[in-house]
Amino acid sequence: MIDPYYLEWANLLLRWIHVITAIAWVGSSFYFVFLDSNLVKPNSPDLLEKGVDGALWAVHGGGFYNPQKYMVAPKKIHTKLHWFFWESYTTWMSGFALFTLLYLFNASSYLIDKSLMDWTPTQAVLVALSFLVVFWVVYDRVSQWVGFKENGELGVGLIMFVVIAFASWLACHWFAGRAAFLLVGAMMATAMSANVFFWIIPGQRKVVAAMTSGQKLPPAELAMHGKRGKQRSVHNTYFTLPVLFAMLSNHYSFLYSHAYHWITLVAMMSAGALIRQFFVQRHAYHQNKASNPLPFALIGVLIIVGVIMGLKPESKAISQEAALANAGPGPVGYALVQSILEQRCYSCHGALVQMKNLRFDSPQEVKINAQNIYQQAVVLRQMPMNNATQITDLEREHIKRWFEAGASTAP
Repeated sequence: MIDPYYLEWANLLLRWIHVITAIAWVGSSFYFVFLDSNLVKPNSPDLLEKGVDGALWAVHGGGFYNPQKYMVAPKKIHTKLHWFFWESYTTWMSGFALFTLLYLFNASSYLIDKSLMDWTPTQAVLVALSFLVVFWVVYDRVSQWVGFKENGELGVGLIMFVVIAFASWLACHWFAGRAAFLLVGAMMATAMSANVFFWIIPGQRKVVAAMTSGQKLPPAELAMHGKRGKQRSVHNTYFTLPVLFAMLSNHYSFLYSHAYHWITLVAMMSAGALIRQFFVQRHAYHQNKASNPLPFALIGVLIIVGVIMGLKPESKAISQEAALANAGPGPVGYALVQSILEQRCYSCHGALVQMKNLRFDSPQEVKINAQNIYQQAVVLRQMPMNNATQITDLEREHIKRWFEAGASTAP
């Protein structure tokens, strides 16, 4: 058994690596999408003769840069060729290691919600991993079969929206809320990294190998490597903001504990994709290559505002007199609440264990944390985590009535 202290360090270091590499991957992705949209076809004969299809002048950090894009492989590469793939691979490997450490190794606590599915840890882990594999297979086939037809990319987008919405619904009905959101993000992130591993880099390697060996690839094959690499790179940039939202959401319980959590997830990821479309098209708009993208941003923001208003809990402001009048038959005293806390909460917030430095095994501590207990157990219904101690709706109601009547801790 690994010492919990070292597990915490493993958690911290993996998370640190994951964030650093994700920043590098997302940053390079955003930069190259910007670059593609801002490249201008040169008029200079020497550039056209070399096969340069687009070029850009930029200034940064006190220096001037002149990136150039070749639609086919250049005749010769004069310096070291830099490959962009370790950012992707390291992001996925560190993320999967973190997911394994936090969720798969602790499936009983963090992956399983027995009120949804009474799985064994092994079953839950296998089903969770199948989300990653199945989503990649479905997405990859759809991209190959539909993506290169007329209006194919629109078709891919619509089909994958339905697939992601269904996967979100399934995950939220099979797994604990926080794990469900993270799992949906992980399956999309896996597809992003798989795009790089299975298609983008292998295609580029074949082109470079042919160029350096002098071998001539058929024009159709050469063009397909370029088209497929561009297709998957564009897909990745649209996945980015939805994935980042899904990954960050596990820190905000009001999202994944809501009754309509899967709709919340789909709506927010859709808003992220629309806002990303705004930025992608905005680059092209400034070069007179696209229409005004502002509607995409406005629709995305409106969706976010709608979700914010839709999730807003009802006001619980109520006078003590009104609360007592609505308390029902018989008052709920501290003795009853204490028995509920003892049975459902002391295992994590008692004398032996104080998660988050909270303990509820004394009237003084309960009085100090009454608002927090009410918020987590009644309003958000987040605690006990994944309802591991099987608190009942009636017990939550008792806590509610006790709190609204003044949260007395008198014996």
